[in-house]
Amino acid sequence: MEPIRSQEEVASLYRRHVDMVYQICLMLMGNVPDAEDAVQTVFRKVMEHPKPFRDHEHEKAWLITTARNECKNQLKHWWRTRREGEEVLNKLAWEQPEDGALWEAVQRLPEKYRLVLYLNCYQGYTTQETAELMGKNPSTVRGWLVQARGKLKELLEVEEYG
Repeated sequence: MEPIRSQEEVASLYRRHVDMVYQICLMLMGNVPDAEDAVQTVFRKVMEHPKPFRDHEHEKAWLITTARNECKNQLKHWWRTRREGEEVLNKLAWEQPEDGALWEAVQRLPEKYRLVLYLNCYQGYTTQETAELMGKNPSTVRGWLVQARGKLKELLEVEEYG
């Protein structure tokens, strides 16, 4: 399929959003090579997406949803479920927030908790917006946030007193 957007437009989109897309893909895929493949596919889809984005928030939401869906598709692919002995990276390959201990604790949470915390706390989305991006009910997202914060508190307390 031939690209629909100009090289300049795609390059600008890439510069603005690659870090966010990579973070989401790495959280969901669990390793750098698969995350990089997913990011590449997401930005290929940007080039082929025929409709213009309404605004910056629509562009960002589209990328988050596309990244999440691409990772889910890759994770359920038959060849991935058959691979054995794959090393999962627990450390992230991008710049961590100022509180490294907190970020490391976030990374040890189950995927659904990591993603809602990332979108809500690090990207600043409301629970309603987070629910829309994840295709979940807002009350589910609120529940996950409460549970995630509780688990995070437990992890940090164990580390502090352990």
